Amino acid sequence: MPEISRAWNGFIDLPRELEEGLIEIGRTLPAWNMEGAFLAGSTRERYRAELVAAPLFDDVRDRLLSVLSGATGGYAVVRLGRIAQTLGIEVSFLRLATAILSEVAAPFQPFCRWPLWKEIGTNLDAKPGLSTGTGYNAFHMDLVNATRPPDYTALLCVRPDPLGAGASILSDARAAVSRLTPSSRTLLAEAAYGYGSFFDLCDVGEEYKPFPVLDGEPTNLGFVRFTAKMLAEPGLDEAHAHAARELADRMVAGQVSFTLQRGDVLIVDQHRWVHGREPLGVGQHDVASGERRLLLQLFLRDTGATGPIAS
Repeated sequence: MPEISRAWNGFIDLPRELEEGLIEIGRTLPAWNMEGAFLAGSTRERYRAELVAAPLFDDVRDRLLSVLSGATGGYAVVRLGRIAQTLGIEVSFLRLATAILSEVAAPFQPFCRWPLWKEIGTNLDAKPGLSTGTGYNAFHMDLVNATRPPDYTALLCVRPDPLGAGASILSDARAAVSRLTPSSRTLLAEAAYGYGSFFDLCDVGEEYKPFPVLDGEPTNLGFVRFTAKMLAEPGLDEAHAHAARELADRMVAGQVSFTLQRGDVLIVDQHRWVHGREPLGVGQHDVASGERRLLLQLFLRDTGATGPIAS
């Protein structure tokens, strides 16, 4: 069972009857089609027609959407472990997971060179703080330097760390902002921050650099544009760095953590929450490469929303 740092009801366990129905559906779902970077509308319609016929699916979907949109929500974990045990995390399972995520928003892949599901493996040669590294992956939102980042990021656990570490960490970015001093909020609203490169991307707008952490947009449109890695960027003055460090400290103080298990799908609303990962277990060199932690990532766009545009 996942370990979680405080009581929370956002783990979506499926009724056995629904699991059995989804296993049968997963075996017959057709391959998806793409329209540019997005899952084709015809594929979403076909997948939805299959899902709504499954017993109790509407109830589970409604609960998922309620958890994601609720005042204390903003992230959820859909537990598909027993389905993964039957189907394996291969083509049939990925079609089914994609169909379920399509009920939240439109799946798309902003990295033009990658498939719809992007691998996040464990690379012993990568810098420890990167998503593929073995160290602490500090709080961030994905594609922080795009004018239209994905509205949701979804992470599917194919293999947890066999050494028992690498817990996912999340924090309510907007709650953290509310605990800041007024002077820090003023500094964070100024376009003084930057991070990362910007190339070979699709449907995420333009490069946003420098960007403000607080863009002043309503919650459903704006973002708390934060990545701890921006603190190491050259040219950031001490006042703005101090404000960002204060925000980082507030995020850490309010974090939740849990360990994803095989088949778990974590969905994070990027307008409200940031995510990261605790270090993997010591001794990764002793773990065979095919047994190390592996996630798959998929992004979602709320097609009814438009993101903030750099001025």
